[in-house]
Amino acid sequence: MASSTEPAGIADSVPAAAKALIDRLGLEGHREGGFFRRVYESDAKIEGDLTPGAYAGGPRHVMTHIFFLLTRGQVSHLHKIASDELWHFYGGDPLTVVEADPKTGSVLETTIGREVAAPFHAVPAGKWFGARAEGEWSLVGCTVAPGFDFADFVLADRATAERELGAELAAHPAIAPLVPQ
Repeated sequence: MASSTEPAGIADSVPAAAKALIDRLGLEGHREGGFFRRVYESDAKIEGDLTPGAYAGGPRHVMTHIFFLLTRGQVSHLHKIASDELWHFYGGDPLTVVEADPKTGSVLETTIGREVAAPFHAVPAGKWFGARAEGEWSLVGCTVAPGFDFADFVLADRATAERELGAELAAHPAIAPLVPQ
């Protein structure tokens, strides 16, 4: 059980190094899973009508950035956003970003980290994706442009995943664990 000095939702199974980062960086639980904190948003904003239909509800920051941390057993649940998102590896163990393409029925798994091919990965706007830590914990940064807004965020449940991806792709071994039950 988490002590009164730890952020809510931190289990005893979270490694000490990850707990220390959560505390030092002021991370909070994220609705897609893991822990996060927005650390940057541009002063400049753009109007949503630059991409008709993509950005409802007003202007967006030109760019936003968060710290995002996953621990063993946590996932970034399957979701999509209306903007491109660049994942930057900062520390811990590698992290795998999993993308689903319903048009081709394919799954792309890209691992980012210090000892792998790339320390970053870009996910195109509108792509269904999630992520998983490949070890005890992974700290990454996520840069979104145009900036992230929860109005542009769609979290898939089982019915949404099957409707948007098709039952076969939603049941893929890399995708199914990313869909909340």
